[in-house]
Amino acid sequence: MNTTNTGLFAASEMGNKVDKQEYEDAVTALRVELLNLQFDLQEADFSMIVVLAGNDRPGCANTVRTLHEWMDARYIDTHILFAHETEAEEERPILWHYWRRLPPKGRIGLFLGAWPAFTVQRAIARGASDLEIDGALDHVERFESELTLDGTLLLKFWCHIPENVLGQRLKDSKKDSTGHWWLEERDWEIHNTFDEFMRVTERTVRRTNTPDAPWSIVESTDHRYRNLTIGRHIAGALRDRLEAGKVAPKATESYVAAVPDPNILDQIDLSASVAPEDYKKELKKLQARLNRLSRSMVEAGRACVMVFEGVDAAGKGGSIRRLTGAMPIQNVRVIPIAAPSDEELARHYLWRFWRHVPGAGKTVIFDRSWYGRVLVERVEGFATEPEWRRAYEEINDFESILHESGIPVIKFWLQIDADEQLRRFESRAETPYKKYKLTDEDYRNREKWDLYQEATHDMVTRTSTRYAPWNLVAANDKRHARIAVLRVVCERLEKELKERKGKGKKSRKRR
Repeated sequence: MNTTNTGLFAASEMGNKVDKQEYEDAVTALRVELLNLQFDLQEADFSMIVVLAGNDRPGCANTVRTLHEWMDARYIDTHILFAHETEAEEERPILWHYWRRLPPKGRIGLFLGAWPAFTVQRAIARGASDLEIDGALDHVERFESELTLDGTLLLKFWCHIPENVLGQRLKDSKKDSTGHWWLEERDWEIHNTFDEFMRVTERTVRRTNTPDAPWSIVESTDHRYRNLTIGRHIAGALRDRLEAGKVAPKATESYVAAVPDPNILDQIDLSASVAPEDYKKELKKLQARLNRLSRSMVEAGRACVMVFEGVDAAGKGGSIRRLTGAMPIQNVRVIPIAAPSDEELARHYLWRFWRHVPGAGKTVIFDRSWYGRVLVERVEGFATEPEWRRAYEEINDFESILHESGIPVIKFWLQIDADEQLRRFESRAETPYKKYKLTDEDYRNREKWDLYQEATHDMVTRTSTRYAPWNLVAANDKRHARIAVLRVVCERLEKELKERKGKGKKSRKRR
């Protein structure tokens, strides 16, 4: 019976071919254009990412090799992902693999392996429901949106071959294994479950086919047609972007700049305090409790992220030291965040934080964090208004991914009043081992106290979520702040361990 494919991939089963002479003639001019465009890109204010995926895995690999021949491989960052995920890689969110490998401005990132496909693949392997898979694809859409809004030129190619072509290749490989060494067990798996594979593929491609990051479905049966089509598309898209310059961000969600009266920070009782004798007893008890919980988190293979933000001189460092002093030192790391380096400025602002997402049993504490985008960068004008406005949802999505991956996010804002801040500044200036903490910038920031308080109000109200709520801590009294932080951390870790234990019991019952 003759059948016709009328689905998403119908247009890529037309039998397109390019003869050898036509191919060689076209490649000569295309190579020159690609090289020139690649060198022009080095001076541009954006990066380009090319994603290659599809049911023709060997064909994708062939195109990667071809692009390396046609272009200058020194300026291409190539990543072949998920051939064999290590245990450490499996512990982290799927998008962690891609965030940490993003190319800087002026370079090309070439990815053999697409995040939408692997997101769904991992979700299915872990028994996710359709609703959970849709949620994972929501994260993929937002990831791509964050890249393109930041100026990245994102090109996605899906290399498709019909079932009969894949079947013939596999038959031929049995007869002549030396001629088909590039075929692997995964290619047999695709063939043996072709209908289901294509059903999931079509759903994934349709779901992540957006105006700013569309899929280009390429017929992959003939390697000359595939390589020429992809090469021309890359050249055309890069040429258009270079001529247009960095694309201005599109309008983002509506944003109400006015701050309700009173500001949420005004609701914090800054008179809260703890007596010295009570502090010593409570500190000892809470640190012992935290030590036990930290070891349980390690045994359970649970990671954790903590975020400390606050007014300058609010006591973040002191609170962090009371935490790390009670935790197994080999399993905790403090990341101090200062002004971004040139390497960090060349990428999306979240890149430097994704790099530090902890593995199983590890805790990472951020002293300042990604919230700088909506605080200092907003107030000081280091980020444009569209950039910091859209950052709220970008941050919420980032923290949601961590939560869904089993990594709790515990966030603290430490608040003091302006008089207490000035007193601490003066004390630092008189204390030899604290002088390094005080800079001219600290005093300049005081002049913008109201602007920072307004920005903090917006930050708290827009990024305090069910899975990552803000803990607002009265810090005029340092002892009170440290006890409050320890107590919140202990209670949250106990909750996380209890929930995990409950899920484990349900899982055993199902088995």
